[in-house]
Amino acid sequence: MAPLGRPRRVTLDGQLLSYWEREAARLDALASATRFAWQRRRLLRKAEAARAKAATSRQREAARGNAPGSVET
Repeated sequence: MAPLGRPRRVTLDGQLLSYWEREAARLDALASATRFAWQRRRLLRKAEAARAKAATSRQREAARGNAPGSVET
């Protein structure tokens, strides 16, 4: 657990992780509201690419030991 007097440092990968997760959710919402199947497919592909980028950042954070929910000793 992080010391009480000092907030956890947010790394660039941590910021990217939350950004790509939000972007994937936004693209999913847009895809569900589209009218044409070709637009839906394109937006779903973009959402999947965003999830892949988030997974990369999640792996880097886990390797660093700053993964959300990780316990520090």
